[in-house]
Amino acid sequence: MVRKRPSSVRPDGAVTTPPRIPFGISVSMPSTFSQRRPVARMQPASTFSIPICAGLALIIMMLLAPALAGSALPKGFVYLREIDPTIVQDIRYAGSHNFVGRPIRGYLAAECILSEPAANALEDVQRRLAEKKLSLIVWDCYRPKRAVDDFLQWSKDPAHSEMKTEFYPRNDKEHLFALGYLARPSAHSRGSTVDLAIVPTTFSSAPRPNPSQSPKACTSPKSERFEDGTIDFGTGYDCLDVLANTSNTRAGGTATRNRQTLRSYMHGAGFRPYAREWWHFELINEPFHRGGFDFEVSASPSPTERPTR
Repeated sequence: MVRKRPSSVRPDGAVTTPPRIPFGISVSMPSTFSQRRPVARMQPASTFSIPICAGLALIIMMLLAPALAGSALPKGFVYLREIDPTIVQDIRYAGSHNFVGRPIRGYLAAECILSEPAANALEDVQRRLAEKKLSLIVWDCYRPKRAVDDFLQWSKDPAHSEMKTEFYPRNDKEHLFALGYLARPSAHSRGSTVDLAIVPTTFSSAPRPNPSQSPKACTSPKSERFEDGTIDFGTGYDCLDVLANTSNTRAGGTATRNRQTLRSYMHGAGFRPYAREWWHFELINEPFHRGGFDFEVSASPSPTERPTR
């Protein structure tokens, strides 16, 4: 069936039919009509954008990590090096030269953290010692409760006594808590107790044990035991032995006088000594009295270089 072309009637009655449009001739559409524009297709996100964003985020976190670590201390605690960077630090429990023979749980960095009053008191002691060309050296400060638990578990493990020759030559490790050399809970966990001694101002950094030499007992004469840089106190640090008792005169005349000197300086700054350990001092008016803390010992955001006096 052939379809007829549409027609229209003029006012005079004549019928008109639109002319045929030859094939191949284009006809312009009236301006009242518009062609439909094609819709642009959404392009998928670049496959490289996610890794790039993740990489940038990682770089930013690495740059901010030191500042975040420094700001993570609980209120009332400070890094000792930020109060007085001239005090020598040899934080033994962050390394392996201690009575356990390995890093202790909770010590992520060799850093002294204290309550602010305790740190300020040590700064006062350091200032007075400097007048005599002497300096403090600290071995332990704030101690997480998890570290004390680590000591307890170690004391119950008979398999590991590698450091007995040097640190507890005349005692058995399972008796160290009962003898009072270790305590649970520990005053160190309250943040105002410190283990320290005195070194000459010419002493800048703590030495490391020589692995090629056999360890010597901490009760040996100073010329024979590990050289820790201190003036003579009769024993090495963390010597879990009766000779380390503060008032034990068998340590010798020089050591006894040096212990009295240390005790006098520390007492003048508000610390009290501990009878069984000449190096152990607790701030009398400590700000935190119960329980203790368990946050980890992390690195200070401050530079690690020790300035000269």
